[in-house]
Amino acid sequence: MLRLIIFICPMLLFANPEIDWFVDHNGTGEESHGHFIINCSDGGYLQIGETDFLPSSKIFIVKTDSNGQMLWSREINSGGHNLGNSAIELEDGYLICGSLARNSALIKLDKNTGNTIFSRTFNNGGTDAFEHAAWTPNGIVAVGYIYAQDPNNTFYAEGQGYMMFLDYEGNQISSMNLNQYISQAYRIQYFNNELIISGLTEEALDFKALKMSLNGNIIWQNSYGGNNYDHCFGMDINSEGEIFLAGHTLSGTENWDTYTMKLDNNGNMIWQKKIGNPRGFNPEYIHDEAWGIKATNDGGCVTIAGTGDEYAYSECNGNDCSDVWNAYLIKFNNEGVVDWETTFSSLDVSNQNYDWAGEDIDLTDDGGAIIAVDNGQFGFLKINNVQVILNGDLNNDNSINVLDVVLLVNIILSDNFSDDADLNQDGAINVLDVVNLINIILN
Repeated sequence: MLRLIIFICPMLLFANPEIDWFVDHNGTGEESHGHFIINCSDGGYLQIGETDFLPSSKIFIVKTDSNGQMLWSREINSGGHNLGNSAIELEDGYLICGSLARNSALIKLDKNTGNTIFSRTFNNGGTDAFEHAAWTPNGIVAVGYIYAQDPNNTFYAEGQGYMMFLDYEGNQISSMNLNQYISQAYRIQYFNNELIISGLTEEALDFKALKMSLNGNIIWQNSYGGNNYDHCFGMDINSEGEIFLAGHTLSGTENWDTYTMKLDNNGNMIWQKKIGNPRGFNPEYIHDEAWGIKATNDGGCVTIAGTGDEYAYSECNGNDCSDVWNAYLIKFNNEGVVDWETTFSSLDVSNQNYDWAGEDIDLTDDGGAIIAVDNGQFGFLKINNVQVILNGDLNNDNSINVLDVVLLVNIILSDNFSDDADLNQDGAINVLDVVNLINIILN
């Protein structure tokens, strides 16, 4: 019997990420504050938030190239009180979610110029806003809040959860009040012909997640948290349909700690972790506030936060002082174990010591990430070594599974050579590469 032995190198765990570069961009306001960032298909980045402060703020959008250099920017306002909350990339543009003059807004911008393709506003009730949107086979689905009780709060406005179904041109089809389920719908994603929505329960007491059909029927809805405030702001879904939620909590902690959890696609808890105070100061005074999360290709995730204190208390360790905020990044593996945690500060890129806070994160094709840093401007922080690039992920879905085997077999049958498919690097694509790929999956 011929025994074929394929040697598979074990996947190496990267050390803590390092900074590739940092740039920042400001609008016309005294300060600018970013909330959301995406890695774009052209290799550049787009960040959205506001310039100036409520109630005089303007939506601010910055598009950069792959090195963070500005390609274009837009400031959009209608009177006062304008919010830039998130963006999704489309084939022919970027869809911006937020509010204009206290009304929910969807704005589609041209990719190359930032020019407005369409702008739609909806007076859904009181002070209201769209937080996020999903592109589905039936059109656009946007979520957010209405009737804000704390309208000048950029994050949790204490309103009623709300959802709107629209066509691809941003015209309203129907809407739903979600307040019986969620007081502020913060994130939405389309997965497997269904919608996953996350956010906060009334008074921000718990994390909330729910699954819904495309016609608006609730499939399941669950609350998660403890006996104190639990604020949910970040969500992502991996290729297996597992759901990751991130935010911060006072439940069972000395002060605000980051709170990250992993759910299966039926809303069942797989694991939850509370972690904070990475610089080792007095935990009674340290806030660790998480705003974004991204699923990684090992079944885990990265959570981005800010860490610092907001009290008269201050403690220093050399040049590192607790009242100067840092961006705080945590990597969890598939089981919820912390692979590493690290902080980034202004001292990493300059001789000045001033506040940085991590606001959002997206993964990049080179295994690194782009982080939105609030330093009073739109900070773009590019780092490396966040996840291992998968050799064998032929369909680029951040997972190695039977779909990659099927694709590899099709490549062999079509005799279409591709360097990516030559997994054993012997100059040929054949059954040996199939065996190699299956071993990777089983390993």
